[in-house]
Amino acid sequence: MLDDRGQILVVDDEANLRRVLSVQLEREGFEVHTAPDGEAGLAFLSEHHVDLVITDLRMPKLGGMDLLRVAVREEPERPVVILTAHGTIDIAVEALKIGAFDFIRKPFDQDEVRLIVKKAMRTRELARRDAHRQGAAESARFGIIGRHASVQEVYAMIDRVAKAPTTVLITGESGTGKELVARALHESSDRKDEAFIKVNCAAIPKDLIESELFGYEKGAFTGAVGSKPGRFELASGGTLFLDEIGEVPLQMQVKLLRVLQESEFERVGGVETLRVDVRLVTATNRDLRRETEQGRFREDLFYRLNVVPIALPALRDRSSDVPELAEFFVKRFNERLGKAIGGISADAQDLLLAYGWPGNVRELENAIERAVLFADNDLIGVEHLPAEIAGPEVRESEVEGLKQQVRVATNRLERQLIRQALDQTGGNVTHAARLLKISRKGLQLKMKELDLRPRSTDT
Repeated sequence: MLDDRGQILVVDDEANLRRVLSVQLEREGFEVHTAPDGEAGLAFLSEHHVDLVITDLRMPKLGGMDLLRVAVREEPERPVVILTAHGTIDIAVEALKIGAFDFIRKPFDQDEVRLIVKKAMRTRELARRDAHRQGAAESARFGIIGRHASVQEVYAMIDRVAKAPTTVLITGESGTGKELVARALHESSDRKDEAFIKVNCAAIPKDLIESELFGYEKGAFTGAVGSKPGRFELASGGTLFLDEIGEVPLQMQVKLLRVLQESEFERVGGVETLRVDVRLVTATNRDLRRETEQGRFREDLFYRLNVVPIALPALRDRSSDVPELAEFFVKRFNERLGKAIGGISADAQDLLLAYGWPGNVRELENAIERAVLFADNDLIGVEHLPAEIAGPEVRESEVEGLKQQVRVATNRLERQLIRQALDQTGGNVTHAARLLKISRKGLQLKMKELDLRPRSTDT
């Protein structure tokens, strides 16, 4: 049985290389597993949880590219790093198009391996926490599920701007589907057959962002044993998606602005000016306009990025889409968990509609996965929902007798009304109390009793 440490699978036909990588990565605190070829690697992935795959490119039986294709299809959020002695920019671009996270040339430098693995694991962690997994109902467009007017506006904006080279800034809370929109812009553009390169700026140490985006020449810094292209170079002809753009430090924002203005840059430690043709799409859950006012983001860069803004609605602002999303996730987890849940009870549906979903679609997905896992009959009931949605007092074993059922129903109605008032007033408890015609202290006591919290600072 695997332990709780980060799980890494190394796939390579060279036994000595597997041994060297295993020793290094275990020294870093990871649990390392190895396979001598792609077939053995796939067999291991089918039976075990793995956080990161490092695979050679050329191997007997099944090569690294074929392993990459299957691994990405089976679990898109799991990073795959290509390790090869035959690395060229063309091969790197092909691997990145398929979905590789990064590549390392042999002979490798231990510092480079350490940095790439750290970056990959951090990206994996952020994807688990924030990202809305891909997948869509048959009726959805661009992998985005929703019939609400705000979602229809997003569809219309994608249709309108996808084929233009214009820079797009996608804004929205974590879990609203920003990467889905970025991919939709790429797949609907004339660049769809070229690379779609994603960089999560929050996953990269601030002192390494420049080399990540622009590449570096041999000897540019300790560990730079060879030259390596950056993400702008690899994305040339295609689309570069910079997620969490608000995390880019000020000194790097100047260089980013130059690329946007002139489409050229130099690698770290290099003197040759490189020109690229890249469609830039960025995303953030921050208010960049406020960041510029407070001096944390360059105003000129903000206006360059904000040519076409696409704002994604929070799930609480399109709660009418919750039933369709929930139904989709029930079907997904029935297949994944081998269950046959027929749907969601009316009472549970009411709670899903009343809840505010601070974690957006991702939180709903997690709630339905848990419910499908624990449901032992045909329907998901109130007792299968997490306590923060159903309320800690609503558990099947406790719902007994008329008085208890009345109390449960009353609490459910109070939660719904209080949540609506808080949402309507932007989380301002004082204003919400006025709407509900109760005292501020009375509302605070009721919120404590029902384990409710406002989603923004009360002023």
